Amino acid sequence: MTGLLVVGLLPFAALGIMLGHLLGVAAVGPTIGGLSGLLGFLGGVWFPLGDGAMRDIAQALPSFWLVQASHVSLGGPSWSATGWLVVSAWTAVLGVLAAYAYRRDTARAY
Repeated sequence: MTGLLVVGLLPFAALGIMLGHLLGVAAVGPTIGGLSGLLGFLGGVWFPLGDGAMRDIAQALPSFWLVQASHVSLGGPSWSATGWLVVSAWTAVLGVLAAYAYRRDTARAY
């Protein structure tokens, strides 16, 4: 479970790095709070998801897979191939965007 949680947090770390380099100091906190709340709501963090469109949307988000990782401690299954694919894709995309934002931000400093 701990390993899944660490891997599941990687896209959120990349998102934080990206936003930290793109936004001003006053905007980072509210933006990260709002995005975390939105991803938590859509990912089923605060309520169980039934079947249907809401669950389909949730399964495409890394927040859903963090919730699934926490269920491993309760005897639930580990991530499926879909979970690994979703978290990997989000990490890769946000990692590339974070690297771009970092390079852009540090280039302006010189």
